[in-house]
Amino acid sequence: MSTNPLASQHCTPRKGKEHALDTTRIHELLAALPGWKLGADGKAIIKDFKFPDFHHTLGFINAVGFMANQEDHHPDLQAGYGHCEVLWSTHDVGGLSLNDFICAARVEALLEH
Repeated sequence: MSTNPLASQHCTPRKGKEHALDTTRIHELLAALPGWKLGADGKAIIKDFKFPDFHHTLGFINAVGFMANQEDHHPDLQAGYGHCEVLWSTHDVGGLSLNDFICAARVEALLEH
């Protein structure tokens, strides 16, 4: 697995505002995820992944989808030739939860091999 300890964790159901992360914790967790940024509204984390062609992009999308289904936490994806933007947010908390950072770290782990 990954060297990022977040990637070894698993998502748990998080509903309600009490599971929303505060700004300080969000920035601490973002520091462990190079290339990820906070969305303009502060309620999502986003990264655009680059690939040499659509074939590799589609393989990445399928791998992310498989992982997301296993974790029962699903991103918004926007893809085109040679790239896929991944956006994590927890709608049930109205912002970001630990699940978003766990899944972002798991996405990074997919690309480490």
